[in-house]
Amino acid sequence: MENVHLAEEEDDLYSGYNDYNPTFDSEDLDNDAGFQQAVRTSHGRRPPMTAKFPGTAVGARPLGTSFGVSAEILNNCLLLTGACHSSKMQPFVTAVQKARYNEASFKHLSSCRLDEKIKIMEKKVNDLIEESCMAHSLGASQLALEKAKEAGRKERALVRQREQSGSADHINLDLTYSVLFNLANQYENNDMYPEALNSYQVIVKNKMFSNAGRLKVNMANIYFKQKNYPKAIKFYRMALDQISNTHKEMRIKIMQNIGVVFVRMGQYSDAITSFEHIMSESPNLTVGYNLILCYYAIGDKERMKKAFQKLICVPLGIAEEDKYIPSNDDTHTNMVIEAIKNDQLHQMERERKALAEKFIMTAAKLIAPAIEPSFAAGFDWCVEMVKSSQYVELANDLEINKAITYLRQKDFNQAVQILKTFEKKDSRVKSAAATNLAALYSLENDYDQADRYADLAMNADRYNPAALINKGNTVFVKQDYEKAAEFYKEAFRNDSSCTEALYNLGLSYKKLNRLEEALDCFLKLHAILRNSAQVMYQVADLYELLEDPQQAIEWLMKLISVTPTDPKVLVKLGELYDSEGDKSQAFQHYYESFRYFPSNIDVIEWLGAYYIETQFCEKAIQYFERKALETYKDIHRKFPENVECLRFLVRLCTDMGLKEVQEYATKLKKVEKMKEIREQRVKSGREGSARGRKEGREGSAGSGEFHSVSTSAYIDQQNYYSGHSSQGTGTRGERLSAKIRSLPSSHEPYETSSQRELDAPYVDPLGPQMERPKSAARKWQEDDDFADEELGDDLLPE
Repeated sequence: MENVHLAEEEDDLYSGYNDYNPTFDSEDLDNDAGFQQAVRTSHGRRPPMTAKFPGTAVGARPLGTSFGVSAEILNNCLLLTGACHSSKMQPFVTAVQKARYNEASFKHLSSCRLDEKIKIMEKKVNDLIEESCMAHSLGASQLALEKAKEAGRKERALVRQREQSGSADHINLDLTYSVLFNLANQYENNDMYPEALNSYQVIVKNKMFSNAGRLKVNMANIYFKQKNYPKAIKFYRMALDQISNTHKEMRIKIMQNIGVVFVRMGQYSDAITSFEHIMSESPNLTVGYNLILCYYAIGDKERMKKAFQKLICVPLGIAEEDKYIPSNDDTHTNMVIEAIKNDQLHQMERERKALAEKFIMTAAKLIAPAIEPSFAAGFDWCVEMVKSSQYVELANDLEINKAITYLRQKDFNQAVQILKTFEKKDSRVKSAAATNLAALYSLENDYDQADRYADLAMNADRYNPAALINKGNTVFVKQDYEKAAEFYKEAFRNDSSCTEALYNLGLSYKKLNRLEEALDCFLKLHAILRNSAQVMYQVADLYELLEDPQQAIEWLMKLISVTPTDPKVLVKLGELYDSEGDKSQAFQHYYESFRYFPSNIDVIEWLGAYYIETQFCEKAIQYFERKALETYKDIHRKFPENVECLRFLVRLCTDMGLKEVQEYATKLKKVEKMKEIREQRVKSGREGSARGRKEGREGSAGSGEFHSVSTSAYIDQQNYYSGHSSQGTGTRGERLSAKIRSLPSSHEPYETSSQRELDAPYVDPLGPQMERPKSAARKWQEDDDFADEELGDDLLPE
């Protein structure tokens, strides 16, 4: 009891608890020079500080703090600095030991706070990496790169912080790897290939990163994009060497990349080696298809066949379609099937099957003409192989492709014959074949047959949009536009991606003068086909019909941005600007149209009139010369042997400095040569006729009435073929000689010739073919064949 001290009434038991003692301030320990000196050395200590503790009735109480410092540490601090509360002084050595203990405690406190700060910085770096990846997934490549760079800066600051705190051994290598890898990826996504390669190189060269050698695949991909194929091969092989055989799938993919690079380099034998190894180890559709392409490139028929057989034997690894057919008995099973019928797994299976069918069909169409003497035999072989595989339904598609190949070769009879064999097949194939037959007969303008097969295709498959479009086309040709529009609308309802149905529907509304509805169709179609020139033209034409020339001009300008060299569109623009009174814009577009197609007489005439209006007559002359040139060209196409026309063309081309002058001069020379041959033939025939008549007169004088009658009949026959009445041989010969002499020679100016005489029909004066002299006839025939051979191509209409 003697040690018990009763509290006096005036004492406050809780006084002093809110007093602040700077001894326990740990906020600025990093900046406290004395504390840092004490931490670094075992003998240094801060200047002594005394703390005044409030007295209590119970004795000294530990001071409560909010810093998490234990009572024991506070008591040690009290022993160190609060000597006034002890009646006996402790030895100096004890005080030094207590100081060391306090230094360790503060070091632990500082370390805890540093670790917390580092964790916060690491979290910020991870957040930036995640934000970078998300930005790339949303298509914001530039933002993704900026986030990746910021993550790199913060990660380097974190490393420096650890080095300064003496904890460099605890650097988070995974975080460093993630930062560098993401930065390299974002550089590559932004096509900054040198920077990406540098970032990958930093990772690959750092031995502290395990399995970093795999990133050489990424580096090889960059070299492939840069078309540096030898270096791509080198890095693919380096990556392949660093991947163990346990990672079989990754090794297969790298070998596939190596084969593709060899294909790009044209080294098909090396590519075949890689693809054959893959097909023997782990066959897949893509590699099998590429192997067929390589065999086709080197022309190896037998190996093409073997590769095709391997391709159709590649397992797809998908479930049978029967799995998704509901049964009538089990309601629960039917509900499950309905739920999984369109799930992502089934969609993936359908996509894989579609890809396989695409590869097989393409490969068959490619190798069919190469593996057999004829493409038909090649198709037949492919069909037989497919029928014995898991792709039995593709056999009919191959037969249809065979018919289409006949169509490309313009062998319509064979195509029709093959397609007609499908009339008794199942509905899907029958509909496809009938659809092709309807289109074929439409191209041949046999709309009755086209209508028949369109009906057949619709009856086989009412939901076939192509069949409905063909039916609508046959009705459209018969000008029943309302009914045609109904078929087009039904086709569009069955397949909303059928752009042909929407286009034809717009045309039907346009024919029905329902311009607003037609415009709506073409505007919808423009939203699907943004760069379709036909759609843009229809929209512009409809705006013109709706008397909105400004909108029409705007759409034609859009069309010009897609097809800038279309002369008809430029003429249309010129017409619209001319109707609006803007002559300068009209002239610009008419002139551009003339540049791309200088043979449009309407354009030439408008330009000539424009220069006359603006009083530039010299320029107008050039366009009227061009108009005259085009007129004579048109005459020449219709009358290729008209010498006068050719002379005009030579003269005009010479005056205008055109390169065509040589072409027309050559033609003129040939035609004049032909005319000269004809003149010789006429002369020879005239001399032969004169000799014949002379001999006939002599013979008739000595042999009597019979010879006189036969000679008279011969003369009448000659007069019939010459187109003249019987007037005497001498008069006809003089007339022919005068006509020949009146023809201008090749060196005379073309104005001297008589158009009436040149255009007169040529009459053969030699009578029937059987009575011509053989030598002269043979010579004429040979000369005529020579002329036709040289002039044949030039005489074709343009």
